[in-house]
Amino acid sequence: MGQDGVISLWDQTAQERPFESVTLPATVDLAIVGGGYTGLSTALHAAEAGLSAHVIEAHDIGHGGSGRNVGLVNAGVWMPPSAVLAALGPDRGPLFLRRFADGPAMVFDLIERHQIRCEATRTGTIHAAHAPAGLRDLSARWRDWAQMGEPVDLLDADAMAQKLGSRRYMGGLLDHRAGTVNPMGYARGLARAARAAGAGISTGVRVTGLEQTGAGWRVQTDAGPITARAVVLGTNAYTDTLWPGLKRSFTPIWYFQLATEPLGARIAGILPEGQGVWDTAPVMRSIRRDGAGRLIIGSMGRVHGDLTHGLSQRWARRELARMFPALGPVRFAEAWDGQIAMTPDHLPRVHELAPGLYTPIGYNGRGITTGTIFGQAIAGLLTGRDAAALPLPITSVAPVASAPMMRRVYALGFAAQQFLRSL
Repeated sequence: MGQDGVISLWDQTAQERPFESVTLPATVDLAIVGGGYTGLSTALHAAEAGLSAHVIEAHDIGHGGSGRNVGLVNAGVWMPPSAVLAALGPDRGPLFLRRFADGPAMVFDLIERHQIRCEATRTGTIHAAHAPAGLRDLSARWRDWAQMGEPVDLLDADAMAQKLGSRRYMGGLLDHRAGTVNPMGYARGLARAARAAGAGISTGVRVTGLEQTGAGWRVQTDAGPITARAVVLGTNAYTDTLWPGLKRSFTPIWYFQLATEPLGARIAGILPEGQGVWDTAPVMRSIRRDGAGRLIIGSMGRVHGDLTHGLSQRWARRELARMFPALGPVRFAEAWDGQIAMTPDHLPRVHELAPGLYTPIGYNGRGITTGTIFGQAIAGLLTGRDAAALPLPITSVAPVASAPMMRRVYALGFAAQQFLRSL
């Protein structure tokens, strides 16, 4: 959490501003719990299709992962394309890969169509190889995408150094489909677009219960009830106990980031084309810059300490010095953390928890594209589109994250914390 209630640098610097909450209506076609990418994309596309839709957010728009993430607009999912095909089969797999390959284009088209002010760049993102094993993994991913005709480049060490301004990595995979945004700016812009399309949004209102009725659902909130024909839970990693057992369908992990003060000409040679970077290390790191010339560096774990003497800033300062030795001393202006919802197989889910109650969940760190895609898909389903057109089959019961998966993820989180404490 940043200073004075600011949840992230993005919250503080987004050009799209918060707006006034509206009163809950008595009845709508679609009630949406959660004011992040999933809920806002669902509201926008449902309203454009003629449904009355209302978003109910316990805090402010983008309070969860949508206002805290790194801001990388990536294609695909955590798994390489060949693994997706193996997991989903010859019918659903190609459909899923096509939708997610086109995910960044969908996001950037929405940004353009609604003139969302979110510092959007379309110069790609880079998955960086931290070791020979990482480079082998990226080479396999490159072959998968290249066989599909997708615009990806495998970078050797020299090309990677030119793009990043550092020789820290052995190579990388440059995805030309991808880009970066101010993630809070994108969330608020989606909210503005949804309201312009006719959707309602209430912030500072917590949903306290869901009751199935003959006509649909009665949604209990601390501001009174609302009845709806259908309900979408768009809470992902910030899912609570509203629906019993749903929180156990994923494993939450923490990711923290620190942002420097604007560095001006000092970073002219660092990421000169504006790509965002994340690496193949088990305890992943990310690095990007924003429109004001700040460097934003992150890794797994929570923020520890303050911006001057804390463990997190010591780690970030040392990482930047190792990566960019000519940069010199830096001061940090903001630090924050947020949660990622990891699933056992690294694939997201779409559940129909009960008739007319849906939740897409388990985004595995790809929330910008995944939330936008699933919001559009759920809106299409509710306006008569065949469920076979969804990127994933709908399941009725949320599976429990496996014990090995939970142990592995928590072990990584523990390793991150131990690494911080060793500095």
